[in-house]
Amino acid sequence: MTERLEGRVAVITGAGSGIGLATARRFAAEGAKVVCVDLDETSGKAAAAEVDGMFIQLNITDEDAVKAMYDTVVAELGSLDIVFNNAGISPPEDDSILSTDLAAWRKVQEVNLTSVFLGCKYAIPHMQRQGKGSIINTASFVAVMGAATSQISYSASKGGVLAMSRELGVEFARQGIRVNALCPGPVNTPLLQELFAKDPERAARRLVHIPLGRFAEPEEIAAAVAFLASDDSSFMTANTFLVDGGISGAYVTPE
Repeated sequence: MTERLEGRVAVITGAGSGIGLATARRFAAEGAKVVCVDLDETSGKAAAAEVDGMFIQLNITDEDAVKAMYDTVVAELGSLDIVFNNAGISPPEDDSILSTDLAAWRKVQEVNLTSVFLGCKYAIPHMQRQGKGSIINTASFVAVMGAATSQISYSASKGGVLAMSRELGVEFARQGIRVNALCPGPVNTPLLQELFAKDPERAARRLVHIPLGRFAEPEEIAAAVAFLASDDSSFMTANTFLVDGGISGAYVTPE
């Protein structure tokens, strides 16, 4: 594998499982020094040990802790080159707008959107001092299209991530900082498996809309993140990067 990220310091939130873990492995294979950030100490430490990286336990909605985390990374590793704001939640109580209460709405917004705001807010000043950096924020294909099987706060939060990433990509482009929104389709992760194990009919209803006929594997999304982190995407910023198996381009899927 090419070492496009040789010597670069990369922070990944939600690194203990799913897309975050697959990306930690991919970044390390491409030469990056990986900082695995997770609320779960067990999975986060295991991920960091596997990629010979640093583990930092963090509540990504805690402003002071997020700022301190980036200060620690730069102090100990010397730079901050890549940030993958990946951590997020999709709880079952986030459903139709008619049944989702305000507490569930706010919880999802805090974890999925406010955490990305904080991650960007406190990463960007370090990148400004360096004059370069790449930030990848996990949005979703639901940020660009609607679903009748609604997760109203999740969809709204990912739309917010997409809009914020676009604006930051424009604002900081001439300072050498690229900000892109990654928009995955459904991915075969523990989060999706847990959601669909409870409702196989709902899973089947979603799967039929994917032209490729399957869910993505975390490694496929990690490959896209590595591209956005690397100089191979040096002319890309403020971009909506869809990796969705063709969902957003489909009117009728193949038989």
